[in-house]
Amino acid sequence: MRIVIADDEPLARERLRELLADQPDAEVVAEAADGRAALQACADHDPDLVLLDIAMPGIDGLEAARHLAAFEPRPAVVFCTAFDAHALSAFEAQAIDYLVKPVRAERLAAALERVRTFAAGRAHGDVAHAAVRTHLCARLRGSLRLVPVEDIHYLQAEEKYVVVHHARGEDLVEESLKSLESEFGDRFVRIHRNCLVARHEIVELRRGEDGGAQVVLAHGPHPLEVSRRCLAPLRRALALA
Repeated sequence: MRIVIADDEPLARERLRELLADQPDAEVVAEAADGRAALQACADHDPDLVLLDIAMPGIDGLEAARHLAAFEPRPAVVFCTAFDAHALSAFEAQAIDYLVKPVRAERLAAALERVRTFAAGRAHGDVAHAAVRTHLCARLRGSLRLVPVEDIHYLQAEEKYVVVHHARGEDLVEESLKSLESEFGDRFVRIHRNCLVARHEIVELRRGEDGGAQVVLAHGPHPLEVSRRCLAPLRRALALA
């Protein structure tokens, strides 16, 4: 079992390493001190399991787990935290188990057994996100780039990817436009079957030279086409904004 340990406390990581040394099939392939580094370690090493702290600087463990739910194959997540107040949120984020520090050897062993069961019977596929993320996770030549959702201008489907147009350029995410609309429906509005636009980016709804509707964006290089099917819902959404 390939394992990534993610915790901002060196002593906590050392404690987990020592406990895992007694597990014959456990191999620690990487360690990380924050959520961003944990995601990169998982992209690099394809672990079976991530032992994930919740309270970490930057991207915390709960948000990191929601990103990991979109990985293929998806690693199992076991939270290891000093607080038991996050248990409900942890299981909503698809966690296999929830260990309270100081982690006891028998509890870790039981969690690993749960992970083995998960690995044997899991079905690959889309995983619904339990809570709204603050970033999207894009892959870039083997690395990961985290794009703040607040910086996104619009999202455009292109074959099996979605192109994220944001303040610093463009990136690709391996998520469906439908799932992004479901998660971020309060922030983005659909203007076409292949396009979602940030509501705050829309400065004008106008008629184009061909007679069709277009939206003008505050930071877009050109107007975007609005389909006839989406026009009425878009007008209602803008009226309520």
